[in-house]
Parts: sequence; C-alpha cells; structure tokens
Amino acid sequence: MTMKLMQAGNTAAMTETVTDAAENDLSRIGEIAKKYGVTLRTLRFYEDKGLLNPKREGSTRLYTHREEARLKLILLGRKVGFSLRDVKQMMDLYDPKGTNAKQLKLALDKSEKQLSRLHKQREAIEDAIGELSNAMSAVRGMLADRPLPVAANG
Repeated sequence: MTMKLMQAGNTAAMTETVTDAAENDLSRIGEIAKKYGVTLRTLRFYEDKGLLNPKREGSTRLYTHREEARLKLILLGRKVGFSLRDVKQMMDLYDPKGTNAKQLKLALDKSEKQLSRLHKQREAIEDAIGELSNAMSAVRGMLADRPLPVAANG
C-alpha cells in the first residue's frame, strides 16, 4: 500500500512539472468517469470536498494529468479503507519543491493503523466463516438423518 501510495505520489509529483503541451492534454469529466469506473456525481463530490480541482471552460470540467493522479490516489485510498479526510490530509501535505518527508511519514503512519484494522477485520471474517461453516455442517447432518419429503403427484 505504502509503495503504491509512493508510486502514485511520484506520479503526482511528475505531473506537477509537466510541460505546457502536456497541460493542454485535458480530459472531460465523462471520459475520466468512464476511465476510472466512477460516476459523474462521485467526481463532483470529490471536487466539492476539495480533493480535485479540474479546470473549467464554462460549465465543462477538464481534468489534467495532475488531477488524474490525484483521483488515482483517492481511489487507492478508498480501496484500502482510508477515509476521504485521511486521503485529503495526505494529499494536502504534498509540496512539489520539498522532500515531502512529512507527507510520507503521515502516509506510513495512517497505513500502519489501517493495516492493523484490516487484520482485525480479517480475523473477524475468518471467525464468522468458521461459525457459518460449522452451522451448515450441522444442518446437513440433520437433513441426512431425516427422510426426504414425498412429492405429491398431481
């Protein structure tokens, strides 16, 4: 996770230094939604929360490579269970001219806590699976001891 965050962060860092030609390579909101499998409403919601800031031409939202990199970070963060607040905190610490040590430390701290939560959830799920499997075995045993109902002809 941290490696993916760092890779995505590096992608975001690289997009900060794109040339003017690459800045003109913009994608419409519908294209971005389709490409990343999200709804238009989701993209607008992320914009309202300050996570994305697409360029505007009239009412048209246009996404740069930098905004796409930010969206990738948001989706990765959500996939592993981070809150949008956590994702925003990590992204807001990004400084294209700095070492980003504070950002990386925060990402690592949040990742360690989330990993611990996920391990606990996995244990709970494994326990539930075991209980359900045992219950199903007991029901199968009860069914095996009983005669099958006779189907009515008619």
